[in-house]
Amino acid sequence: MQSVYAWNPAAEMSDTMLKRLIFVFSLSMAAVVLYAQRGWEAGFFAGTAFYFGDLNTNYSLALPNAAAGAMARFNFNERVCFRLAATAGRVEGDDARSKNIYEKARNLSFRSPVTDASALLEFNFLPYIHGSRDFFFTPYVFGGFTLFSFDPAALYDGEWVSLRPLGTEGQFKGEEYYTVQTALAYGGGIKLDLGSSWSLNAELSARSTQTDYLDDVSTVYTDKRSLLRSRGDIAVALSDRSLRLPGLEDSRLGLPGTQRGNSKTKDAYVFLQAGLVYYFGSLRCPSAMGGRR
Repeated sequence: MQSVYAWNPAAEMSDTMLKRLIFVFSLSMAAVVLYAQRGWEAGFFAGTAFYFGDLNTNYSLALPNAAAGAMARFNFNERVCFRLAATAGRVEGDDARSKNIYEKARNLSFRSPVTDASALLEFNFLPYIHGSRDFFFTPYVFGGFTLFSFDPAALYDGEWVSLRPLGTEGQFKGEEYYTVQTALAYGGGIKLDLGSSWSLNAELSARSTQTDYLDDVSTVYTDKRSLLRSRGDIAVALSDRSLRLPGLEDSRLGLPGTQRGNSKTKDAYVFLQAGLVYYFGSLRCPSAMGGRR
C-alpha cells in the first residue's frame, strides 16, 4: 500500500522555527554563563617567602621571611583570568644550615629584599562563579612573567653590608650583575567564595629567575690581592669566609679559581600566601545555570 504524505508548510515552518529558537536560546544562555563571571577583582595577600640557590641547595624551608602584596584580576569567564600582581618580601640563605660539609666549610650567608611585579594568565580547574551555591570553589594554576629587584647583603661586624658593590667574585667596577632581573612565574592555589563579592585565595607562587646572583654567589673565588686593591678590606673579608672544619684541613676553599658557586643553575624564590579578594563584577547568571543566591 502506498502511503500518502500530506505536506504541511505551517507545521514544517513551526518545527524549523522551534529548532532555531532553541539554538539561539542555547547560545544566549551559554553567553550569559560566560559573561556572568566577567569583571575585575582586587585584593591583598600576606605570607612567607623562601629562597633556593647556592646557599640552599637542599631546598630547606627553615628560613621563612614575611611577604605581602596586592593583585588585580580580570575574569574573562568562569575558567580563564588575567592577573597583575605586585609582591614584596625578603629571602635569605646560610651555609651554616647545610647538611653538606663543603657548604658548611664555605660558610657564606646573605639576605635580600625582593620586590616583584608579575603578569599572569590563570586557569580554574572547575567553573568558578561568585555568588553561586554550586560553583563557589576551585583549584587553579597560573603562569607568566615577573620583573623583580633585589640587593643581597651579608652581616659583617654587626652591620649588614651590600654585596654587589664589593665585586666579591672579581667583577670589575661597572660590570657588576644587574639587580633588576626577569623571572618565569608559575604556581597554583585554591579559591573559596565567602559570599557574593569576597573570596579567600591561598596559593604557592614560584619564581625561576634569570640570575644566579640573588645570593651573590655564582662562580669562583677571585684573587684576594687584586680584590684588596680594587675594593678594599671588607670586600676581601666577605668574598671568602671559609672555615677549616675537621676532615677538610686540605680543602682548597678560598683559593683563586676554585669553585665558590654553581653557575649552571639559576636562583629561585617562592611565596606561600593567603589573601582576601573582592569582586567588582555584576552577578548576572540565572539560578538555573549557576545556582545564584
